[in-house]
Amino acid sequence: PTYSRKLSRVRCNVENSSTKGEPEPRNALLKIAWYGSELLGIAASFLRSPSPSDVENDLKLATDGSGAAELDRATVVEAIKEDFARSYFVTGNITLDAYEEDCEFADPAGSFKGLRRFKRNCTNFGLLIDKSNMNLTRWDDFEDKGIGHWRFNCIMSFPWRPILSATGYTEYYFNAETGRVCRHVEHWNVPKMALFKQILRPSRVGRRKSGG
Repeated sequence: PTYSRKLSRVRCNVENSSTKGEPEPRNALLKIAWYGSELLGIAASFLRSPSPSDVENDLKLATDGSGAAELDRATVVEAIKEDFARSYFVTGNITLDAYEEDCEFADPAGSFKGLRRFKRNCTNFGLLIDKSNMNLTRWDDFEDKGIGHWRFNCIMSFPWRPILSATGYTEYYFNAETGRVCRHVEHWNVPKMALFKQILRPSRVGRRKSGG
């Protein structure tokens, strides 16, 4: 058990370092769009008050009260699946207890550390969306991680009503000492630039509205 915990710490540290060492995206526009979306979400949070359904208390894990330092893997996985049912990517309704506070969140465009920042980004992104649908289509368990395969689509609230649609999977790396997620790595089956183009493309609804 001690060896496994040391191995997990080394794995998380090595992977965190490797993420930082990755070269900058070849297309600078992608990087601008990545940070721009975060800033746009922050701006939206000031311009629009969240509805009562958007505001939820921090979700906590149900524990047995034993005070054990290490969480049961099955409990954490179940919390992640429940978060998918709440479309946590666009609502921010995430079970905080299932993650380390300094958890790394990464996708093909970049990465950062901080659970609260991730929750804030997800909540703010949701303010830019009128309708969304997110489904967990498959879950795979491995020794040090779980992989959730998902399908996502949404209609954004911009005047031209763009539609985003994608599939992908997220890797959830578990800290062997605490049982919590220490890395959350998204993989999109649609290239990020293709998603960016989807944002710029008016939907049929948007074209009808603009045309009167």
